[in-house]
Amino acid sequence: MKKPDKKACDMTVQELASYIDYSVLKPEFTEEEIIALTKDGVQLECATICINPGYMELCDPLVRGTETKLCPVTDFPFGTSSTASRVQQIEQVAKYDTVGEVDIVANFGMIRSGKYDEVTEDLKACVAAAHKYGREIKVIFETDALNEEQIRRMCHCCIDAGVDFVKTSTGFLTGHESHGATPELIALMMEEVGDRCKIKGSGCIRTREHFLQLIDMGIDRMGVGYRSVPVVLGL
Repeated sequence: MKKPDKKACDMTVQELASYIDYSVLKPEFTEEEIIALTKDGVQLECATICINPGYMELCDPLVRGTETKLCPVTDFPFGTSSTASRVQQIEQVAKYDTVGEVDIVANFGMIRSGKYDEVTEDLKACVAAAHKYGREIKVIFETDALNEEQIRRMCHCCIDAGVDFVKTSTGFLTGHESHGATPELIALMMEEVGDRCKIKGSGCIRTREHFLQLIDMGIDRMGVGYRSVPVVLGL
């Protein structure tokens, strides 16, 4: 895992924004809200805007010709669709040239059941669908629902499947304590994947201190909610 060349506290707002996947995923958002938030992320030059797949047509023209890409999040937030459905969801969004990466939720119920071979085979199909269109894929573990052994095993399932990024949380899990992308969890995932996979932290990244700490650790990307984006950027 390569650490940045300079301390996060010395980075410009633009440099910091390049670490952000700007989350516009709340199902209650109106189209007007989605448009406004997407435009905000583009203006800040965030890496991507995370949207639900149904809003590709709405958001595609808003990022076209900019440095910011779209990151549609598929099979969200449960990850429980069939492999065929998951592949179809990926292919429907990956064909857009404004898409930088595709996120997908791992079937964390199957992970908790110990069905790692089945999870790996599902992810291989998902990876193939994204890579067919030249898009990278991030796999969301939903780490707050998993124990340490399950998280470590999942890192290796993702490596075996050819996943580009491992990712912590959806931000939509209920019935569990919310910890999200703690420095301890990110360190654990870094330990397991080394340089074989990139890491995205998401969930509970709400303070500038937390955000800068993860950058200094060598994280590759972070999912940040629209309310927290100006906070972490110091705006």
